[in-house]
Amino acid sequence: MDDGGFSKAVAVVACAAMALFYVAILYAPTLILRLPPPPSFKNFMIRRFICAAISSVVSVVVSALLLPMKSREASSLLGVYGIRMDHIWQAVIFPLTLTALMYGGSLVLKSLLLMSALREHLNFGGGLSFDNIKSFSEEIVACSRSIASDVLVWRTYVVAPLTEELVFRACMLPLLLCGGFQKSTVIFLCPIFFSLAHLNHLKDVYSKQNYNLTKAFLAIGLQLGYTVVFGSYASFLFIQSGHFLAPLVAHAFCNFMGLPVLVSRGKGMVSVASVAGIVGFLWLLFPMTRPELYNDRTDNCVCWQGYCSGN
Repeated sequence: MDDGGFSKAVAVVACAAMALFYVAILYAPTLILRLPPPPSFKNFMIRRFICAAISSVVSVVVSALLLPMKSREASSLLGVYGIRMDHIWQAVIFPLTLTALMYGGSLVLKSLLLMSALREHLNFGGGLSFDNIKSFSEEIVACSRSIASDVLVWRTYVVAPLTEELVFRACMLPLLLCGGFQKSTVIFLCPIFFSLAHLNHLKDVYSKQNYNLTKAFLAIGLQLGYTVVFGSYASFLFIQSGHFLAPLVAHAFCNFMGLPVLVSRGKGMVSVASVAGIVGFLWLLFPMTRPELYNDRTDNCVCWQGYCSGN
């Protein structure tokens, strides 16, 4: 661990620059490089995937150069970013379970809709038979293949969670902590950069709201509020676990579920499940995010919590 460090201002400026670069590079191919428009939407998204990957690599390099680390070995660098091969199942199961509790109502509603669709399918096909089960299975396989080849699916559930968590959690959180900010401050400060990076959606939202500026700002305000809340939760998971997988799986799951469903007309089970899930989440939040669950020795673990001279 080096003796050198940097100020809070340097940490904030570095994080702001990373957030700005993450968004700006998406428009670089057309505005700066003057490349012709992509021939298809799929090519357009692939170009954006490449831009997001470049931004992530640049952020990793910049943060590695700024952080006062004991060692520049690959294992130490990966440990700073929470990229580890130990305690993988804990880093997946515990955060996923916690996050799922917040979606208790949504999960119950999806289950009810799925059961209803299955019932209709069986009734339409003449009941439960081998041919109906085979037909239903083939439909699921075909649907799965279609989803796997959908570029929007890759963006929403793979590329966006992976690159955003790498830049806005794995790179920014160590910088802010090493700059002298307290953990409690960082949990609420880092999501601000995360939410500001989503302002580039304002134009799209404006058009979807029939160019109504008031509705557009309300929609963006709701989105920013949601990203701040989720960003705080993801930052908390990363700080507590020191594991990159913890916020990553939570991010991918939240993208899949969307906004939580709290009530549904005519379905009281959804409301009950929502309340029970929220209570369970609050009850288990701290017990399921104890650092000792994700590290063998929390006083001398190979993770980012012990790399900084401030610690």
